[in-house]
Amino acid sequence: MTFMDDDRPQKKPNHEIGMDLSMMSVDELNARIDMLKAEISRIEQEAARKASGRLAAENLFKS
Repeated sequence: MTFMDDDRPQKKPNHEIGMDLSMMSVDELNARIDMLKAEISRIEQEAARKASGRLAAENLFKS
């Protein structure tokens, strides 16, 4: 490994629903849980933003 290897972008771990988890360490599993929780939060925020926009549009055209 050279000093240039640290400058390369790190590949984000991919997760597939139902993938084999048996070869992952406890630390890797916990990191995966944190990543998925952050993704769930991001999706929930986007859903709430879209629901708010839809409600505003419905109220605008209700009259």
